[in-house]
Amino acid sequence: MTRNVLFLCTGNSARSIMAEELLDRLGGGHFKGYSAGSHPTGRVNPYALRLLAQRGLPTDGLRSKGWDEFALPGAPVMDFVFTVCDQAAGELCPVWPGQPVTAHWGVPDPAAATGDDAAIALAFVDAMRMLERRISIFVALPLSALDRIALTRAVQRIGRDIAPTTEENVS
Repeated sequence: MTRNVLFLCTGNSARSIMAEELLDRLGGGHFKGYSAGSHPTGRVNPYALRLLAQRGLPTDGLRSKGWDEFALPGAPVMDFVFTVCDQAAGELCPVWPGQPVTAHWGVPDPAAATGDDAAIALAFVDAMRMLERRISIFVALPLSALDRIALTRAVQRIGRDIAPTTEENVS
């Protein structure tokens, strides 16, 4: 059984896009990642595209899209919906068909990074590293052994407890 996961952000240009592709890779065919934004920018951030390509993750067909696409009839039914930015977490989300398990997995916005090219690229690497850790823990959860309440607590704990360590920010 493949479980659908929607990653939400405001612009759907970086964090949610990276999470979508990471889940597809790390989920081993058991999960399908999707991403969307409340106010999509209309383009995927070039730093995100470059980092995905460097990691051997596909970039063809990626686009910045609105979350309303996933609330329409005929859209894939989501099993999980994770917000990855604080602004989207505070917004009134659409009602998702199927009542997916939801959690907030806030990640600092690499698209807001300033400085030279290396500093901005590092912000994207840090965001991807945090997403990768969270997604790796998520896909290892014993989903069939958890009831809805335990599963909700587990995915919320991932967002709360899995943050980059000082060593990760330095490396």
